[in-house]
Amino acid sequence: MRLLNVYKENISDGPGLRYSIYLAGCRHACPGCHNPESWSPDGGILLTERVLEDIIEEIRSNPLLDGITVSGGDPFFDPEALVKLLCRLKEETGMNIWCYTGFTIEYLLRSPLHRPALEYIDVLVDGPFVESLLDPRLSFRGSSNQRLIEIDHTQPLSLEAIRMIEGL
Repeated sequence: MRLLNVYKENISDGPGLRYSIYLAGCRHACPGCHNPESWSPDGGILLTERVLEDIIEEIRSNPLLDGITVSGGDPFFDPEALVKLLCRLKEETGMNIWCYTGFTIEYLLRSPLHRPALEYIDVLVDGPFVESLLDPRLSFRGSSNQRLIEIDHTQPLSLEAIRMIEGL
């Protein structure tokens, strides 16, 4: 897994003040993507144990943060590495986690490779960016097909455990 960038205090990738982590690699290649340089899986730097420890320490040492956002690229480009990253972030910071992906929640729930990462995500922003559906009035997403999905971890992971967030 490769790290493109971190934004230690960000207000555009979810509610409140967030620590945003941008990962390299995306197969969706959405026309009009705001971050096409993130498509290459070779971009950025290797997310080593030392780099991850530094990120976790930065998060833990900032009492102003409201949460963590993982974006890219598509974080699900390397789903096995994503699960490990999300697990460490959740267990070692206790923060809520938002994650952006070009996949839909329906696909992720059906995919044995992708599904485990959902266990650590509190809000998923799903769906590819569709240039013809661009709507700059939307909060935290670029096109109207993309959804903000809250995952309820008090029940088994399924379509019944998700709720679409309206009004943002």
